[in-house]
Amino acid sequence: MTTTKLQRIRRRRITALAALVLVAVTAGLIVGASRDDPEPEPPASKEREAAPPAKQLPVEQAVGQLLVMSFDGTTAPDYIRRRLRDGQGTGVILFAKNAPDSATLKTLTRTLQRAADGSALIATDQEGGQIRSVPFAPPEQSQATLANPAAAAGAAKAAGTDLAANGINVNLAPVADIGSGIGSVMAGRAYPGDAEQVSGLVKAAVPAYGRRVAATAKHFPGLGRAAANTDDEPVTIDASRRELAGDLEPFDAAIDQEVPLVMSSHALYSALDGEDIASQSRPILTGLLRDELGFKGAIVTDSIEAQAVLSRSGIAEAAERSIDAGTDLILMTGSGSWNEIQPRLLRRARTDAAFRARVRRAAARVIALKRRLGLTSQPPAAGR
Repeated sequence: MTTTKLQRIRRRRITALAALVLVAVTAGLIVGASRDDPEPEPPASKEREAAPPAKQLPVEQAVGQLLVMSFDGTTAPDYIRRRLRDGQGTGVILFAKNAPDSATLKTLTRTLQRAADGSALIATDQEGGQIRSVPFAPPEQSQATLANPAAAAGAAKAAGTDLAANGINVNLAPVADIGSGIGSVMAGRAYPGDAEQVSGLVKAAVPAYGRRVAATAKHFPGLGRAAANTDDEPVTIDASRRELAGDLEPFDAAIDQEVPLVMSSHALYSALDGEDIASQSRPILTGLLRDELGFKGAIVTDSIEAQAVLSRSGIAEAAERSIDAGTDLILMTGSGSWNEIQPRLLRRARTDAAFRARVRRAAARVIALKRRLGLTSQPPAAGR
């Protein structure tokens, strides 16, 4: 294929994605005009197969399906095991502090799965390079050094094999941001190249993780234009809709590969939603990611304790806003965050029928993810 032909295809692709962005923003603003509006039922798809179990869950356990917890130390605290056993949490995220060596990690993940009766999502950040929460597992190289699809697939396969062997079933990677711009905070973490190159690398990496580890494309709708990390400060991306359409291409490639999860950014994208950050934006998560790009998997927030979130509200209110917007999983990286978030979500779910329905649809997607990974789809207390 000639360079000229490739350029024509690329121009048509960007134009089409720009149109999608415009339609999504318009539709999302209409749909999101009131936070109390019920979420429309998702289109018929495989995820609907998980709906009956979610509808049968007590509301406390439906809320629990949405909560990814964290803790300090190398052993699972009693309260974590109790929440997993009772269906008050769907799983955990583990960091280097939890996993000093393989033997310790295997013991820990077995303990967590026993408590959850085999239903726990156990996640980690294993991008490679500096972002490597399991320090003894591959890949050692960062995504920025992987310049061709074979290298991207090889690194993902190695990570998936080792993580699965150690009991981890969700990797919060690959980074699908385009970090090639000057001053990009993602420059050392994202795949090299422009939208077309990054899309090809993401496309190669997503399926390479294998069936036992779910890949996560992040940070939607793209954080490559940011000069700062949302963990540290609020970030506003003032790119036009047309520019952002190019940033969507790697996420579109991941969705084409049926990526199980997409992580939302905590940045504000003024051209898409001038009020809410992406993780709390109905136009972005429901209008663009779901309705226009057709993503049917689970949407997970970036760390709910990020400074970009805390600059706007407390974590409980932020979690509630995120669920309203279309999020399915709240990622809590603070060991005490569950104590604030779970009661607020549960109280709202018990008193607000529309929010309760939104929670159950999110729980259905999480259960579908668990089935895809071969896990037990319901917490043990659901059968008591």
